[in-house]
Amino acid sequence: MEAIIVIVTMSVLIMVSPFLSRVTKIPVAVVEILLGSVAAMLGLFGSAEDGLLPLLAKVGFLYLMFLAGMEVNLREFTRIGNTLMRRAIAYFVIMYSLAFFITLSLDLSPIYIAALPIVSLGMIMALINEYGRNEPWLNLALTIGIIGELISIAALTILSGTVQYGWGWEFARIMATLLGFLIAAIAFFKGVKVLFWWFPELKKLIMPDDNRQDQDVRVSIALFFVLVAAMLYLGLEVVLGAFVAGMFIASFFEHKADLPEKLSSFGFGFLVPIFFIYVGSTFELWALFDTQVLSMALWMVVAMVAIRLVSSLVYLRFLGARNTVLFGLGDSMPLSFLVAIATIGYGGGLLGQSEYFAFILASMIQAVGIMILIQIIYTLTGKSRPNRPLRLN
Repeated sequence: MEAIIVIVTMSVLIMVSPFLSRVTKIPVAVVEILLGSVAAMLGLFGSAEDGLLPLLAKVGFLYLMFLAGMEVNLREFTRIGNTLMRRAIAYFVIMYSLAFFITLSLDLSPIYIAALPIVSLGMIMALINEYGRNEPWLNLALTIGIIGELISIAALTILSGTVQYGWGWEFARIMATLLGFLIAAIAFFKGVKVLFWWFPELKKLIMPDDNRQDQDVRVSIALFFVLVAAMLYLGLEVVLGAFVAGMFIASFFEHKADLPEKLSSFGFGFLVPIFFIYVGSTFELWALFDTQVLSMALWMVVAMVAIRLVSSLVYLRFLGARNTVLFGLGDSMPLSFLVAIATIGYGGGLLGQSEYFAFILASMIQAVGIMILIQIIYTLTGKSRPNRPLRLN
């Protein structure tokens, strides 16, 4: 009976969350977190931690990382110019240095070194849907977001290994395995690139244009599960496998222009909402009124925005003051990845319950508050061009 209640509750929440998002103008992921929290408070998800909901949420999170990987086309990534790459490196070096300094000076958990500078493309894509791709600060945010998401995935993998194995020889073995996997993945990508160059018809054999049997979706999902299984076998963070699977699809099957939309519709229409609803079920609503949790959440938001605005100064000459601020703000909403880090840290004992709640609350404040702030700045200042043409390539 409990499983039936969970299934019905999940179905209702997934169905009503987009409607509530449109009415309230709040990002749908935040709505799903809040609905999950309310449902848990009402006892609709039961009390078992090993029930149906956690399992579906894990699959939903991995599928979210798979979709994130599909935003990274390695062919486009390799075309990034030297100037842009140098400034991107400077941007992330400054961010991680500031995060390292803040963590050490305040004697915080090492998880903050990974959490404060983490980057996610999810909300950046939402901004692009809102304002279009013609804004120079958004174009740059998308490019930097791709690089940042790769770095963030690496940070998540290292963090997960640290939580699971500590800093001993086992951790060193896992890092060596990770390095070996990355080298093998690079060699595989290069090999597939050569193979498809010599035999381009293979692409359409694997994913034909005549797709009445949805072979493209079947191949994509199969690759997703195979790489997740490979990560489990190697003892690596399964997030990495899901992300690499998405990168592979995006990089080599660009002739299937409708595939990303088909996979996204399934993910954001079913699996991904389950993950956010589950996160909400672990978040207790009383934390919204707990001054300690609220103050920690606000501190995190301020710290994450501040280190990005400081780091964004490397682009001031190209973007101008207004667009530099918008770029820094647009990069300050790593909703899904911040929730992911909170989940890993709390499960591994690196975060207490209050800190975990603060992480979740901070992710929601960022998603709502910064979107509103960007809208205010955009409305008051209107469209503007950088001080000089944005030619970083």
